[in-house]
Amino acid sequence: MPFSITAIRLHVLPMRTRFPFKYGIASMSALPHLLMQVDLVVDGREVRGTACEGLPPKWFTKDPTTLFETDLAAMLAVIQNSVRVAKNAAERPVLFRDFWRALYDEQHLWASHTSTPPLLTNLGVSLIERAVLDALCRAAALPLHILLRRNLLGLDLGSVRPVLKGIAPADFIAAQPLPRLHLRHTVGLGDPLRACDIPQDEQIHDGLPHALDESIRAYGLRYFKLKFCGQIAVDLPRMRAITAVLTEHCTGPFYCTFDGNEQFHDMASFRAFYEELCAEPALAPFFASLLLVEQPLHRAHALDDSVGSALAAWRDAPTMIIDESDGSLDDLPRALALGYSGTSHKNCKGIVKGLANAALLYQQRQQQPGKLYALSGEDLASVGPVAMLQDLAMVALLGISHVERNGHHYFRGLSSWPEKVQRGMLLMHDDLYEARPNAGAAAYPSLRVHEGQIEIGSVNEAPFGCAVPLELAEFEPLNEWIKGGGMGLL
Repeated sequence: MPFSITAIRLHVLPMRTRFPFKYGIASMSALPHLLMQVDLVVDGREVRGTACEGLPPKWFTKDPTTLFETDLAAMLAVIQNSVRVAKNAAERPVLFRDFWRALYDEQHLWASHTSTPPLLTNLGVSLIERAVLDALCRAAALPLHILLRRNLLGLDLGSVRPVLKGIAPADFIAAQPLPRLHLRHTVGLGDPLRACDIPQDEQIHDGLPHALDESIRAYGLRYFKLKFCGQIAVDLPRMRAITAVLTEHCTGPFYCTFDGNEQFHDMASFRAFYEELCAEPALAPFFASLLLVEQPLHRAHALDDSVGSALAAWRDAPTMIIDESDGSLDDLPRALALGYSGTSHKNCKGIVKGLANAALLYQQRQQQPGKLYALSGEDLASVGPVAMLQDLAMVALLGISHVERNGHHYFRGLSSWPEKVQRGMLLMHDDLYEARPNAGAAAYPSLRVHEGQIEIGSVNEAPFGCAVPLELAEFEPLNEWIKGGGMGLL
């Protein structure tokens, strides 16, 4: 399916959280939600694709010395450069595999001249990928998992990583995308654990649960992602309290992941911290449920040579994966060589790159069937109607059965979106969304969660996640938002 690009548009929807989401060095209370639409010509026919992404503070850079306005300007520069590159790469008809290679290489060449880190660089690549793939799915009238399984995009993973020569998407993606997924509920560093402990002036009356105990009861949660700050005096009592809530309110077995948020600078320090927590009897139920530890070391040190020897010497180390360190195509192979067990999938890190990661882990399992290799599904507080659904579509076709989802927890469903979009989501994705009563205001769509799971049949059947078209005229163009001072108002 050769295509050319005729236009790319960027718009913004400012969003505010229900309550602050504290992770690592940042506490998020607002962010711009970026909307991208790409117009393609495929076989002489015009078709439009969409991608969206919330632009969170600090995740792409983790630099404590910069203001969010500075970080946001860097994110937008990356995205705008990817638009320039994409237009040039598809000025004339081009196949997706060739388009992606040109986009990835040119974007990373630009990044090398501007000292832009790979993780941030890939944000621009990923947004273009998603919008183009959405358009190609619509042009073919097929969902993404079928395009990939039949390899109608002509992907050559051996050209992405030479070691993957001969591996096709059908070898490692699910035979059928998973029809439902377990939500892995994030417990942020500042999240209340018990409803009875929330001060009256901080209580929220919007029909959604707030504290951890309320969320477990309301959603029937069984999977959890716990964040820690790396200070034993803070983390130990909080972990005791979290473990008590989980054992008290979960009606059956529960499962946890531990997110380090890059709090340590060497593996020895993390090991000492981890073993001190393990020695606490009250945390035994938590450690019995632990599935993996995510990115405990800062990205500047996570792939150091010393990590390999430290992991080799740590015989009973937990399953450990990288997340923020997975910035370039070289990073997962490097991590596996050092002794990590895998990585996370987030759409913002790249679609083709994510497929190449899944293929590499598939290959490793084939070669070493007795060794654990992990691909987790993680979140950036993404919300529907586009960003979260496209991420769910990828998670489902990759066969990841539980995924961190926190956008529905920190944001009030789809209440920020125009009424037409809300109605469309309740109509076209009624397995995933339901109308939520809101005290003193109109009902709004929120996730339909039953026994800790969400149904995503409509997501899998849509072209790329979302069946509801967006009309960008309802949102503010990016350049006008910037000129109006939007970057300083969040």
